[in-house]
Amino acid sequence: MAVVKIIELVGSSKKSSDDAAQQALKQAQSSLRNIRAIDVVSTGLRGENLDEWRAHVRVAFLVEGTDID
Repeated sequence: MAVVKIIELVGSSKKSSDDAAQQALKQAQSSLRNIRAIDVVSTGLRGENLDEWRAHVRVAFLVEGTDID
């Protein structure tokens, strides 16, 4: 039986909301294995001049020692 854990991250970018989500994924991939899904929860602009894109994402990954059926 497979067990999946979900964590939430916020990525940021000066380019776009898509790039902000990609930055979150890139960072997650540096420390997590077996990532199975990324869901973008929300995006928005932040910063003093509203010039920084943010993407709130949920990252789902397999817990080690479990199998996919």
